[in-house]
Amino acid sequence: MKMEQGMQLIDGNGKFNVDGLKDFMTATEFAQSGLSYAIVAIIGSQSSGKSTLMNQTFHTNFEEMDAYNGRSQTTKGIWIAKCSDIDPFTIAMDFEGTDSNQRGEDDTAFEKQSTLFALAIADVVLINMWYKDIGLENAASRPLLKTVFQVMKRLFKPRKKTLLFVLRDHSKTPLEYLKTALLEDIEKIWAAVAEPETLCSAPLKEFFNVEVTALPSYEFQEEKFKEQVAQLRQRFVHSIYPGGLVGDRQEVEPASVFPLRAEEIWKIIKDNKDLDLPAVKVMVASVRCEEIAGEKLKCFTSDEDWLEMKEAVQAGPVSGFGAAVSSILETYLSEYDREVVYFDQEVRNEKRRQLLSNALMVVRDAYDTMLMHLYSNTVKSFKTSLEQSQDVAAIHLCSQSCMSMFDQGCEDAAIQQSEWNASKFREKLICDMLSEMMAKYKKQITHALAKRVESLLEAGERDTWASIGNLFECNTEAAVSDFSDAVASFDLRSSAIDTKLQHLREHARNLVEMKAREVADAGRVLRRMKDRFSQVLSDYESSLSWYSWTGEINLDEVERKTLSESLRILSIMAAIRFDGMPDRIEKVLYSSLMDRTVPDPSLQNTFMGAKLDPLASDTWEEVSPEAITLLKPEDCKSLWMNFIEKIKPMMTGARSRQDGRRKAREGLAAAVAEIGAVGSAAVLTLLGV
Repeated sequence: MKMEQGMQLIDGNGKFNVDGLKDFMTATEFAQSGLSYAIVAIIGSQSSGKSTLMNQTFHTNFEEMDAYNGRSQTTKGIWIAKCSDIDPFTIAMDFEGTDSNQRGEDDTAFEKQSTLFALAIADVVLINMWYKDIGLENAASRPLLKTVFQVMKRLFKPRKKTLLFVLRDHSKTPLEYLKTALLEDIEKIWAAVAEPETLCSAPLKEFFNVEVTALPSYEFQEEKFKEQVAQLRQRFVHSIYPGGLVGDRQEVEPASVFPLRAEEIWKIIKDNKDLDLPAVKVMVASVRCEEIAGEKLKCFTSDEDWLEMKEAVQAGPVSGFGAAVSSILETYLSEYDREVVYFDQEVRNEKRRQLLSNALMVVRDAYDTMLMHLYSNTVKSFKTSLEQSQDVAAIHLCSQSCMSMFDQGCEDAAIQQSEWNASKFREKLICDMLSEMMAKYKKQITHALAKRVESLLEAGERDTWASIGNLFECNTEAAVSDFSDAVASFDLRSSAIDTKLQHLREHARNLVEMKAREVADAGRVLRRMKDRFSQVLSDYESSLSWYSWTGEINLDEVERKTLSESLRILSIMAAIRFDGMPDRIEKVLYSSLMDRTVPDPSLQNTFMGAKLDPLASDTWEEVSPEAITLLKPEDCKSLWMNFIEKIKPMMTGARSRQDGRRKAREGLAAAVAEIGAVGSAAVLTLLGV
């Protein structure tokens, strides 16, 4: 891995290295980058591992602290280096640490000036800090940031850059919590800074994008540290492109003017006289209150009563949970109040809020576990009661009882010092209870419709869809009405209830459609058409005495009537008609498939005098907009042609049987004529004719 050597840009006395920067520009060819570059700076307290982080992230070679020689100042002044193998061209800047013992308590001018320089010159400023120091006035650099923000607003126009807080030695505290606390502090500091008249209350986001990340301990988790640093490095690849870390920066100047711009900005900062640290009183109060708060938090987390309560709640709901935990919390908050009573009120109040916030963060998992037990038990109880409920009144009573049980449990679990409530768990509970009720009524609808709809479709009567429509409407509205009455105890918005009712109607409608599509399977329809044809033809033959089936009976007419019965099945299965209103599908099919020689004039489509096939389409124009196509016109035509081929053997057999009867009749007549009148009478009597 190539390591880039650094160059001291500004020495510890504040002298700007003009010649050195010129050589750096030449050696790195920085000026040729145009606008395709980014500058990354790092600030933070002394010996916090800034140089190590920069070297690991950007493959630079800044001087690092030797841990065996104790914590002391390593980086003096401001150093820069080219980042190795990163696109775009990226400059890394390593800054002298703040709160340096070597500079002493009074000589803080350089620390403030260098920090302001970092904010002014860089696109991304890494703020290196220990994660446990969030909230500390000094360690978290809050007073310094406040002063820097004041001068930043006064000296520089808004120029979008990124503040990336790197929380070091992160362990178990959730990053989201740390991020929220840190961002709130930053916004408060920015909002408290007086606005120059020219900026008209410019928001923080016009100057900065604020982001937060965290890294494990380099000393104790080196491999994990390096893995996460490698991920951090990737954030700087393509950083200036849209969506990148600084993709929305503004007023970028060419790289060639960097030396002049950097020197001029440093001159402005050096000449400024307004930078001051917070008063000693506030600083002492901040440090001491933070120490006391840390002690009380440690005592709370190791308190035996709390640990017993925490363990007990894992197994199930604990009676009196809220009161017990609130009492333990109040004990340590009261101890804190007594020990910090003589410190600055604003500082001690702020640290108390932080102590409470940290303690509640410890309690939150146990509290959520308690509510989860209440939720789970309530859902289980409701399911059991719902299965046993036979009418709306019983369901209504069951719902009220379960909700009351849950609300009482939540009240018992409430933590007095928090503003938490069980609304999310309650909403989830109501949602699940409604889902169980929906499932019950959907099952009721399915039981009422599924088999009866299939039977009606199989029967294939002329009023099939009207009957299905009546069945659908009656059973669906009955379920909708019962469900509407049953959910009255939940005090839902009318829009929410309407949505649930619509879901029930959609379930019923989808059920009918599903059953219709099952029955409308092409093979299944063809089989039913054949069965209907065979049955009707058989019934017709059976209705005639064997000797009366003569040539005088029009077999073609019988075939036509039998085909009509089969065609009705096809017309019924062509489309779903929930409204049950009359339509022209059967007429179109009849005219196109059975009356080809004499088509219905009203159904003819002509274009330039040429008659078009009304079944050469994939939609039905003869039904209401509510109808759902099951078999397209062209599919019906194809099915019919297949059907005609399948029934030819049936008609051939019928004609053969007719011819056989005719021949038998003619033979019998001839025999009668030969025997004579007397003989014929005897024969006829014998035959029972």
